[in-house]
Amino acid sequence: MSDNNLKQNKLNIELSDEVAEGQYSNMAVITHSHAEFIIDFVKMMPGVPKGKVKSRIILTPEHAKRLYKALADNLRKFESMHGPIKESKGGDPGMQFSMGGPTAEA
Repeated sequence: MSDNNLKQNKLNIELSDEVAEGQYSNMAVITHSHAEFIIDFVKMMPGVPKGKVKSRIILTPEHAKRLYKALADNLRKFESMHGPIKESKGGDPGMQFSMGGPTAEA
């Protein structure tokens, strides 16, 4: 690939200090319609009956599928370097992911 093609493929993305800090989430609620996927990233604290949505991402179905593939690819790469990720068993609500169905109360 020529230098000119490499320059054209680079993205110019701005990341503010506030966004760069990130948000902690230990639960995600995923809902969808025919036109979009909505992912609510939630922070649940032990002993607190109500979680708080820290971030909501709205994606087209096409972009949701791209995200799914990118996550799967990155998980494979991570596990090839660090070994299998252990999944918790049991009823830890902070580790459950919802796909479709009713939306959660926020």
